[in-house]
Amino acid sequence: MIHAVSVYLLIAGLFGAGLYNAIGTPATQSSFIRWGCPRWWSTLTGGLEMVCAVLIALPASRIVGLTLAAAIISAAVLTVLRHREFSHLVPLGVFATLMALAGTLP
Repeated sequence: MIHAVSVYLLIAGLFGAGLYNAIGTPATQSSFIRWGCPRWWSTLTGGLEMVCAVLIALPASRIVGLTLAAAIISAAVLTVLRHREFSHLVPLGVFATLMALAGTLP
């Protein structure tokens, strides 16, 4: 039961974060620029996060979605560590935990 809940939470979280990044509010874009990314990078990241959510929602492509999501979250963790913006680590840790739980589903 907890595994299924973790999958649903991960899907909702990734899709929500992806939508937020894809919309690219001025604050979001300035964060990406501060981290050395081009202005449009938040839109690309958001789109990829939403694709991950869809892939994870489909059992046949769940592993591909989890793998892509893990790459995105890993890059985000490295970025915030490099720039010492540790407050971003909490939500990233939640995503990593949900991905680990979702990965144990058959």
